Amino acid sequence: MSEILSWGPAWLFPVLALFGGLWLLIKSSDVFVEGASGVARHLGISPIVIGMVIVGFGTSAPEMVVSAFSALEGKPALALGNAFGSNIANISLILGVTSLVIPIQVHSNILRREFPLLTGVTLISLGLIADGELSRMDGVILIGVFVASMSWTVWLSFRRPQDELLQTLSEEMPPAGSSPMRKSLGQLVLGMVVLLISSRALVWGAVALATMAGVSELIIGLTVVAIGTSLPELASTLTAVRKGEHDMAIGNVVGSNLFNTLAVVGIAGSIHPFGLDAEILQRDFPFMLILTVSLFVFGWGRKGRGRINRIEGGIYLLSFLIYTGLLIRSVLGS
Repeated sequence: MSEILSWGPAWLFPVLALFGGLWLLIKSSDVFVEGASGVARHLGISPIVIGMVIVGFGTSAPEMVVSAFSALEGKPALALGNAFGSNIANISLILGVTSLVIPIQVHSNILRREFPLLTGVTLISLGLIADGELSRMDGVILIGVFVASMSWTVWLSFRRPQDELLQTLSEEMPPAGSSPMRKSLGQLVLGMVVLLISSRALVWGAVALATMAGVSELIIGLTVVAIGTSLPELASTLTAVRKGEHDMAIGNVVGSNLFNTLAVVGIAGSIHPFGLDAEILQRDFPFMLILTVSLFVFGWGRKGRGRINRIEGGIYLLSFLIYTGLLIRSVLGS
């Protein structure tokens, strides 16, 4: 890490690009979601579709756009670190902190069926990258599974319109006409433009800092980028639990992890196939898989009621600290 001591003023622009891009990325994704939801309401699209697909897509837009730019610039390891690091932070940090504040109850039947789905797609992605390579065909398969899983979730939602999660989503949706179509379109376009610009700045800053610090782009993706893009979900999850919307809180995490595992990784592989660092299969993926399986076990529960209590939340938070320690150790050891 002696490289850091000789940075001088050269670090200033990469740091500004990284953190400024991250801040703009988060803000623009909110504007994009609001605009997309408004346009969808004006077009008469069902609140179920808006809540399960459009909002889910929008909240994962930062990771997906960063993934695309990283791959286009020949830095797909940054995209993979962002995806896997966000999944680890979503479960261990977000659910850990939230359930320590208020234990999280799972009432939604749709969510309980998405827990094994998330576990299944995680195992599918493991099977695809077990050879140490993320090929273009692997990326296409992941995107195909993503489309199929989203279609299944929406179909299941229409079959269970009285589900607790869907009722909460419907209540959260403003009525059609609450915002003019012109304004919604403006928000949609503005959000997307700023998403693209801020993602480009973030990727440039992350790569520059990784080069200057002498660490891999994977580590930058697993830490600064992953945690940064997950922080808004921590705030929204805490807010949802305090309002008693427990299914919405855990639904944010499950949906985000599905998008990351399938769409974010799939986009990276489809654009720029690449070989995986050994650490991904030896350290990062096993950690993510264990957390995902534990979420299935805790969230499924018994007698139709899952629950993440304070003890389990403490375990999650401790696992996040252990994983972060492993990453720090790998950096210092390099």
